[in-house]
Amino acid sequence: MKKILAVDDSASMRQMVSFTLKKAGFDVTDAKDGSEALGIAKQGTFDAVISDVNMPVMDGITLIRELRALPEYKFTPMLMLTTESGLDKKTEGKAAGATGWIVKPFNPEQLLAVIKKVIR
Repeated sequence: MKKILAVDDSASMRQMVSFTLKKAGFDVTDAKDGSEALGIAKQGTFDAVISDVNMPVMDGITLIRELRALPEYKFTPMLMLTTESGLDKKTEGKAAGATGWIVKPFNPEQLLAVIKKVIR
């Protein structure tokens, strides 16, 4: 079973992402911010990471940068899930190592389609 780390400071968004992915057969672990996610990610490996951009403590772009610095996450698909659709944020996310970008609000089919594209 493929493992996904879902990171968002909004409990309802974490629940929605988790529910959608679990229903599709993924094993989902969630975290409320980048700092918590980094700690979880260092304790095991995940097949993909989905993270919000704007969060307290550590934002999603910093999280991706930190994860990319770890050998076990060098090639892990990392998706940004955000209300930010501006080109500058996307460019910053790509530079940090984001694999893709999903704009909120998303629909479950869209999320699953993107996940299935990036996870082999």
